Amino acid sequence: MFTGIIECTGKVVFIERERSNMHLSVESPISSELKIDQSVSHNGICLTVVEKNENSHKVTVIDETISRTNLDKIQKGSILNIERCLKVGARLDGHMVQGHVDEVATCIDIIEERGSWRYFFKGTEAVKKLIVNKGSVCINGVSLTVAKVDQLIFQVAIIPYTYENTTFKELNIGDIVNIEYDIVGKYILKNYLS
Repeated sequence: MFTGIIECTGKVVFIERERSNMHLSVESPISSELKIDQSVSHNGICLTVVEKNENSHKVTVIDETISRTNLDKIQKGSILNIERCLKVGARLDGHMVQGHVDEVATCIDIIEERGSWRYFFKGTEAVKKLIVNKGSVCINGVSLTVAKVDQLIFQVAIIPYTYENTTFKELNIGDIVNIEYDIVGKYILKNYLS
């Protein structure tokens, strides 16, 4: 379980394909503190640390995860949002995030608003059912408040701190992002449809 409050960013320094799996080596300020078998969110995807050294750590991504996320677009040098799992008893500053990406969405516009930024994303029909104005959404692992939603398009507003300390400053129009819908909304929808 995560909160969507990013600890740092990491850089992909090596990618290896092994059959249908992908191994990523990521260099980050917290790599040396991680433990083998620890769950760590990488762009909102819960991945297990399988190796580590002083400056980097390695995770393995299976085909199921690759098919549901933006990891097929990752290259050497790509920057990822990194967050360790929530500690019991710690403050929940973001919202409850599982690290289980539901689907991807496309960034369709970015507007600079005199010191903050507004990002527009287009998703699938799930947006209509699972995103609400002023509700929570997780984009590339970042817990955000929905500024507005209209059919398949939703907006989030980004403050300077989030812009500077996450991958939002790297995001361009046309980029694909990982989306995890609010778990509370998913359970309510499932119960309502049953």
